[in-house]
Amino acid sequence: MIIFQNDFILYKNIHKPLNMPLSNLNQEQKEAILCKSGYNLIIASAGTGKTSTIVGRISHLLNNGVKPNEILLLTFTNKAASEMVSRVSNIFSKQIAKEIMAGTFHSVSYKLLKELEINITLKQPNELKTLFKSIYEKRVFMDRSDEANPYDGGYLYDMYSLYLNSNNSEDFTSWLKEKNSTQEIYSLIYEDVIDEFNNLKKQYGYVNFDDLLTTMLEILKDKRFNFKEILVDEYQDTNPLQGRLLDAFLPQSLFCVGDYDQSIYAFNGSDIGIISSFSKRYPDANVFTLRKNYRSTKPILDLATKVIEHNERIYPKKLEVVREQNIHLPKLLAFDELFSQYEYISELISKSSTEHSEIAIIYRNNSSADGIEANLREFGIPAKRKGGMSFFDSVEVKFILDILVLQVISNDMMAFIHIVEHGKGIGKAIAKDIFDALIKLGNGNLLNGLFYPNKDINNPYETKRKNQQLGLFDDFIELGTVSKFKDCNFEEAFLGNPILKHPKLGVDGAKYIYDLYLLLKQLKRTKNPETMVTSISSSMIYSKLKDMLSTKRATQKDGTVNSIQKTKSLAKINRKAMLLKNLSRNFSDLSKFINSMILGGSELSEGEGVNLLSIHASKGLEFKEVYIIDLMDGRFPNRKLMSKGGSLEEERRLFYVAVTRAKDILYLSFAKYDKLKKTSFVASPFLREAGMIIEDKE
Repeated sequence: MIIFQNDFILYKNIHKPLNMPLSNLNQEQKEAILCKSGYNLIIASAGTGKTSTIVGRISHLLNNGVKPNEILLLTFTNKAASEMVSRVSNIFSKQIAKEIMAGTFHSVSYKLLKELEINITLKQPNELKTLFKSIYEKRVFMDRSDEANPYDGGYLYDMYSLYLNSNNSEDFTSWLKEKNSTQEIYSLIYEDVIDEFNNLKKQYGYVNFDDLLTTMLEILKDKRFNFKEILVDEYQDTNPLQGRLLDAFLPQSLFCVGDYDQSIYAFNGSDIGIISSFSKRYPDANVFTLRKNYRSTKPILDLATKVIEHNERIYPKKLEVVREQNIHLPKLLAFDELFSQYEYISELISKSSTEHSEIAIIYRNNSSADGIEANLREFGIPAKRKGGMSFFDSVEVKFILDILVLQVISNDMMAFIHIVEHGKGIGKAIAKDIFDALIKLGNGNLLNGLFYPNKDINNPYETKRKNQQLGLFDDFIELGTVSKFKDCNFEEAFLGNPILKHPKLGVDGAKYIYDLYLLLKQLKRTKNPETMVTSISSSMIYSKLKDMLSTKRATQKDGTVNSIQKTKSLAKINRKAMLLKNLSRNFSDLSKFINSMILGGSELSEGEGVNLLSIHASKGLEFKEVYIIDLMDGRFPNRKLMSKGGSLEEERRLFYVAVTRAKDILYLSFAKYDKLKKTSFVASPFLREAGMIIEDKE
């Protein structure tokens, strides 16, 4: 028997799961799960079972006739989406669960665009930054001693990304003026750089994560998807672009789960106003609150509540603690010196009976991680670090992967620029010039341009028309000569390549490109990933890169190079190359290896041990034993970031998130002095708000 109600098709006694999750849920969770279709907001504080509630809602929809492919689940990590889908599969089946469209805003947009056969090539977050910089470097800014300096290329790229995610329909110049009025004088140049950047992306079919959302937004103007309900996890972290995208889907029913006290991504464009205005934007909205906390003990939750209540309360809530066992009062650790803090905590952990995987050290700034990581190693305690630079984000690893990319996609402009820009005296702009020249010389094929250049082309470098207003200049007034390379012992075939005629290409730069030429020539002989990684890591060009990076990382403020530090840096680079080689052994197909490294790199690089986490990296996790370190005013709250657009309210929310990661044991620590920087500190105001400090002791 089939009946229609609230736009859902209800099937009676058909496909009922054996274990309905409702029996394991509290009354508040049940009310949220069983709510009518429409606009529903569920305020789910830390540890109140939001994942169970979302899974329960999906189960309810499936049990009442909604098809799995009519459900869209949006999360802020693909890991969270996978976990929820996995739990649904345990209730129903893997076949049903896998039909649910689930993932981040970006990954879902990517899937849908691919389904529509939209021609796009997704690039890593920093990949297109290189292209942007190469365009920016072609501009000349007139000296304005009385005005603010222009943004550099990298910062302008970040600002443009922030604009795309956080603007409220205003143009870039207006948005920029509001952010920093002194930059308005450069807006014409900035907009021209952005226009050229967007045109080049369109030409090559490149998209970054921002483009996935903006492209999807355009598609939704004419295309409808038949989702009966859209569920959104971590709704408090939604930014204006994601908010517009969500509305563009024209959802029949919306089920948003979040907590305004855990909104910590304002720096990335997230807007707490989106969750706080839910009831105003959707007049018929229902708001449910989950109050029972299953994670933390009462003393830990009380401490977190004392602090967060100093923020304005948007939706009233009073949490109830369910747990009664393992009651440990939070402890304050105060130290006279910064590094004695790290040493003492390492010693505590060495004596702790808690498993390392259940221990987390949480910090506001990544700079705090180095000291604690070094001390843990001294005590022989294994640690894994999240929230800092990933293994796969390091220059030395990306370099190897980019050379491998050229074996699969020889015309990949971004990979080529990433490789060549490191040559002495080259940089991004010249690297792009050489790429364009090789494409021309190879009649559209980069490798042909390198190995078999068109002999009819004498000058592959086009002159650029002057345009002072847009900051452009004539880069190639006079074609260079190859005579300066006659003593370099190049192969005759390479010496005759017109790319050497670039007027700004010096001897060191030419030798660097020659090293690349020899390596690519060698790599033509094999397709085995391990053999290729071995060849690259032992090549002359990689040796030059290692020397450049290790020298740079060991250069002190006075310009001298610390030889011991350089040796250590070289050893770290070599270890990374060896790890990549070990990873490659599991693959026989080069394309599969590259895809695995780019898409799953972070997971592959994770080790085991004590968890070292920035607060942002700790979000959504829980641990038996938690240490929150460096609780000094200036560091936490981070006054520097507050002065650049942050707020004390957001810093307080960060503290709340950090504290609520702890289940049983919580340590809060601070130090009064840093002997290396000769800096004195006072305790964080959050420690006073928590009632841990009455007054500073001299």
